[in-house]
Parts: sequence; structure tokens; C-alpha cells
Amino acid sequence: MNVEITDYGTKGKNDNFIVYTVSNLDEFSLDYLDKHIEDNHKIIDNDLIITMNFTDKYYPFASDLAHFKFDDFKSREEIEMTCYLSGVLEDVFIK
Repeated sequence: MNVEITDYGTKGKNDNFIVYTVSNLDEFSLDYLDKHIEDNHKIIDNDLIITMNFTDKYYPFASDLAHFKFDDFKSREEIEMTCYLSGVLEDVFIK
């Protein structure tokens, strides 16, 4: 599973977003995530596209430090999404 931030931005006050593209999922995992994650998502060409919305308070790229060390913040967000999705997938294998 590869997770990459492919888009992000601010549409207005308290209306921020990050788009994650999740690739290299086997068919079972893609189908399972499609049915079990509640976040706004769609499947395009066997990639899972997840759009997360944030208020200004929780938007990870809002701080001055995030602009100064953007690559670090971007990598951290990609790792966090990988952990989240791995946890969802772990549920199916533990049961």
C-alpha cells in the first residue's frame, strides 16, 4: 500500500482539505476499505482517493512551521493515513 498526498488547500474559513491517493492495494483490500471507511472517498483506476476536510484549528498545513518544513509535515500526514488504513485492514485479519 502506498499513500501519497496528491492535493491540498483551503477553500475558505474552516474549509480545508487534503486528498490522499492510495495505490498498490490488492482487490480484497480495496473492496474492504471501500466498504469500511466513512471518510469521503472514491475509487479511480484501482486507486482509493480519500478527501479529508479540516477546520482551521486541525488543518495540519496551517502553521508557519508547516510551510517552513512542508515535506516533513506532508510525510507525517502520509504516514498517519497509512497507519489508519492499516488499522482498518487489520480488523479483517484479526477476526
